Amino acid sequence: MIVFVGGGNMATALVGGMIARGRTATEFHAVDPMPEQRARLCERFPGIGASAAPDGAVIARAALVVLAVKPQQMRAAAGALAPLLRAAEAPGPVVLSIAAGIRLSDLSRWLGGFGNLVRAMPNTPALVGKGISGVHAAANVGAKARALAAGALEAVGEIVWVDDEAMLDAVTGISGSGPAYVFYFLEALEAAARELGFAPAEARKLAYATFSGAIALAQASPEPPAVLRAQVTSKGGTTERALSLLDAAAVKASIVAAAKAAAGRARELGDTFGGDA
Repeated sequence: MIVFVGGGNMATALVGGMIARGRTATEFHAVDPMPEQRARLCERFPGIGASAAPDGAVIARAALVVLAVKPQQMRAAAGALAPLLRAAEAPGPVVLSIAAGIRLSDLSRWLGGFGNLVRAMPNTPALVGKGISGVHAAANVGAKARALAAGALEAVGEIVWVDDEAMLDAVTGISGSGPAYVFYFLEALEAAARELGFAPAEARKLAYATFSGAIALAQASPEPPAVLRAQVTSKGGTTERALSLLDAAAVKASIVAAAKAAAGRARELGDTFGGDA
């Protein structure tokens, strides 16, 4: 049994990904206080269990509990779960948190000292099976428990293990928030195409195909992006003119600064929501 506390988009993606890999809906149970969320999950995955609050009998059968709630909701969710984990047979289920910023030390404290914990930072492309997650396990978590958590996350994309939990804040800045940077670039490229005379549908098609094609080319090449960029930048040509403008506007430096700012905000969330106050 895999239990999800929180039945939103990421929980839906993970359940769907695991079912696509051979699990059945009856192996899952979702806990969500919102009736419409529970109804949506039950309609999409006939046979899934659903309840408004955690149930002791369900937690006792769980091999994995995924905490898929917002950072500001995590303490309350952990408080409701703590007595049920204490009542479960040792070592209890693996608890996987996918909330940005919430540190394992704080989560363990809220769970009454429970230590069978894994923390991950997935991203929204998981919704289409193209995600990537940074993952960190508490020191006492064994290989079998790590594999169980990894299997859930790999159902919606790739994973990268990090030894230092603090690196998950960096993961947040790069891949967690990263899809928004890509969408921001696509917005700009689409807007440029419209201003150059293309109809909206054509502008979007040009922008999307250019980006996805460039990514496919980069993934197929052994060369780093800097070399690929140089290969399409002829001296005195159109691309050089465009890149000169981007360099003058410090676009690359701004992207680096933006990713670092997002990572910093993830640390702040940990400080804000991880305290005892």
